[in-house]
Amino acid sequence: MKSDILQKELLNILGDRFSESESVRTNYSRGEDIFDPVLPQAVVFPNNNEEISKIIKLCNNNNVPITPFGTGTSLEGHALGNQNGITISLENMNKILKINEEDFDCRVQAYVTRKQLNEELKDKGLFFPIDPGADASLGGMASTSASGTMAVRYGTMKTVVSGLTVILPNGEIINTGVRTKKTSAGYNLTNLFIGSEGTLGIISEVHLRLSPIPENIMSAVCHFPNLESSVQAAQEIIQYGIPVARIEMLNKDQMEISINYSNLQNMEIKPTLFFEFHGSESSNKESIEIAQEITKNNQGTEFKWAQSTEEKNKIWQARHDAYYAVKSQGNNIRVYTTDVCVPISNLVECIKFAENEISNYGLKAPMVGHVGDGNFHAAIIYDPKKKEDYKMIRDFSDKLVEKALTLEGTVTGEHGVGVQKKDYLLKEHPDNISLMKSIKKTIDPNNIMNPGKIFD
Repeated sequence: MKSDILQKELLNILGDRFSESESVRTNYSRGEDIFDPVLPQAVVFPNNNEEISKIIKLCNNNNVPITPFGTGTSLEGHALGNQNGITISLENMNKILKINEEDFDCRVQAYVTRKQLNEELKDKGLFFPIDPGADASLGGMASTSASGTMAVRYGTMKTVVSGLTVILPNGEIINTGVRTKKTSAGYNLTNLFIGSEGTLGIISEVHLRLSPIPENIMSAVCHFPNLESSVQAAQEIIQYGIPVARIEMLNKDQMEISINYSNLQNMEIKPTLFFEFHGSESSNKESIEIAQEITKNNQGTEFKWAQSTEEKNKIWQARHDAYYAVKSQGNNIRVYTTDVCVPISNLVECIKFAENEISNYGLKAPMVGHVGDGNFHAAIIYDPKKKEDYKMIRDFSDKLVEKALTLEGTVTGEHGVGVQKKDYLLKEHPDNISLMKSIKKTIDPNNIMNPGKIFD
């Protein structure tokens, strides 16, 4: 490291949990994004809040940038290292601290993953519903305001996080929020840190609201002759008020890739909706009858039902693996992903625009969508050596973002801003950026926390 004194002090705190090895620095240099790795000067592995506090305080006193690192599954460059700084891996912060069954809530350390938590909860009749495609860490999910396939029923991380433990850039440890379902006490600091992408402090613990496992869960797929019909059906189901738990769209290209990658049986290579209904047997029956009528009116096929828990899990694992299925399509490729979100009444127009633009560019772009809440993703494979391909893809992304904003949407429904969407954030919130920067400067005057992310 550039500072021998800082190196010595970090070694005193961490011992062999401080590494300057090139291989270790490479492993913690980026997420699942399109960017070239940026190696930090060192990677550290704290065990508790107090160690994180000491590390941050030392870095702040020496003006050394910090990049927080969870499971490394982010898609917009959030976890890119800083060549003049250190990366703090939270992988040792992986304990479920407390589960309050009677109150449907729990407290976990930042590196606990959603699958780890649900494995612990399954015998208690509870589950955690926020499920992005990757098995991400819950601290990382809070930092990026993550979402998933069940957001249409259960909300996003902003909905289910009731409190946080955050280590600020000056080393101070604060606890935000309360366990109660509501509070009117002061500023909502919890939601200030949710979605802040590590630029205001490091989230080390998360307090979460949980849900009871539904009495009856039914999953099905429905195929359509074209993408517009499938999205129109989804829009009408939501507007009718059917309490569907998941309603996911896969376009024709994505279905072809997912059928092969996930070995799905009895599926057609057509635009498809994946459904799941949560409730009692009688309430699900009523919801399903109306949903089937709406899909038939939009040229949908009969529902194909998952006949077992294993079959249901396979369907949803295929949906969660959509990004990895796309990545498997070639060697030495990269996948440019973008997500936008629009009001549900504008979703058909936005997706139709995206499909037409993709066709105009001659691109093959698998598309998936949490269409129940107006959010969809396009994933485009390209060769990083072909600069003209990247420029074309970025042109498409620019046009899609402009369209989403015209339709009163947002440039990112759940990926976050990171590095890749900084210019887009300026377009969405030109009147907010100065206030955001003022908050950043007040909390982090030395700009050590994940600098260069969200805005410059």
